[in-house]
Amino acid sequence: MAEATRRAVLAAAAGVGAAGALAACGGDNKGGTSQPDTADASGSLGKTTEVPVGGGKVFDAQKVVVTQPAAGDFKAFTAICTHMNCTVSRVENNTISCPCHGSRYSAQDGSVENGPASRALATKNIKVDGDTISLV
Repeated sequence: MAEATRRAVLAAAAGVGAAGALAACGGDNKGGTSQPDTADASGSLGKTTEVPVGGGKVFDAQKVVVTQPAAGDFKAFTAICTHMNCTVSRVENNTISCPCHGSRYSAQDGSVENGPASRALATKNIKVDGDTISLV
């Protein structure tokens, strides 16, 4: 029971820390970086133009990160880091980064590029219809 309490405290602290880290990571989405965002109620995550080549976009409300490793090639993964369940914060240079402990994942397949995470991000199913990206 002490472990569950410890995890709850760490998760809450990580959420506060992640919020601060996200606020400090503001940018203009140029150069393959990403910003957290929310999707609308219809299941549509956003437009393909919002996901830069070599980068991606984090959709906080759905806990999904969408990447575009190569032009026209869209991938989606859970935005929850497999190390301590923090939400990843950005995608640049084809790498998905977690702000909590420095884990990094491949934007191509979600595999771990740098720990402490030891498991890949789970794949999410998306549909690209014209310029709209949606969860399926």
